[in-house]
Amino acid sequence: MFIFLLLIIAPLLVSTANYLLGDRRGNWQTADRSSAGLLPAASEHPDALIRIYAARTVRWRGIFAVHTWIVVKEHGASRYSRYDYTAWGEPIRVDGFAADGRWFGASPETVVSVEGPGAEKLIPKIRSVIETYRFRAYGDYSPWPGPNSNTFVQAVLDAVPELKAVLPPTAIGKDYPYRGEWFGLTPSHSGVFVSLGGYMGLTVGWLEGIELNVFGGVLGLDIRRPALKLPGLGRLGVPQFQ
Repeated sequence: MFIFLLLIIAPLLVSTANYLLGDRRGNWQTADRSSAGLLPAASEHPDALIRIYAARTVRWRGIFAVHTWIVVKEHGASRYSRYDYTAWGEPIRVDGFAADGRWFGASPETVVSVEGPGAEKLIPKIRSVIETYRFRAYGDYSPWPGPNSNTFVQAVLDAVPELKAVLPPTAIGKDYPYRGEWFGLTPSHSGVFVSLGGYMGLTVGWLEGIELNVFGGVLGLDIRRPALKLPGLGRLGVPQFQ
């Protein structure tokens, strides 16, 4: 029990120290939301493209969690389409920010990257999930345990297993049972999961690894790409995306 508590509490303390010793990104209203330079100009990149990005959330919540979003572009399109799920305004926000923009000062990291014919094939499936997402009314958003931005992106990953991706352990809300299923097969069909309303849960699968959800934070182990999964800190080991 002591070791278990240490693995939960120590990473959160380190993440808190990183936040307190950092610049804290100042006033969120004036924070940098410009492009991080991760994407080429859409007009100069004719191939279809899919990206999922993750960046630390605003202010103290960044100690615990990241915000994730989806970017797509069909073949020959002159612009990117970005989809966020937010707590303010229209819940599903379309092109509210630069496609690869910093999230209120926090630089994004790539979780999913697909280009070419493979992306062209999957984009209609992604758009279909977004158009039929069930938590799209005002007031549906809940920072914890969900549904939130990470629940929204996880819904896409679940419906499009060809993306073969797992959200970071800091993506609080990804384990929220948005389809009402509290147990079943993982999206990759390589394992099983059980979820107690997103507050507690366990996932075991080849793609997903071993993930113990403790009040939204994840403690686990990635076997396929060896890494520890720690609350607050995220992955420590082989990067998920290379």
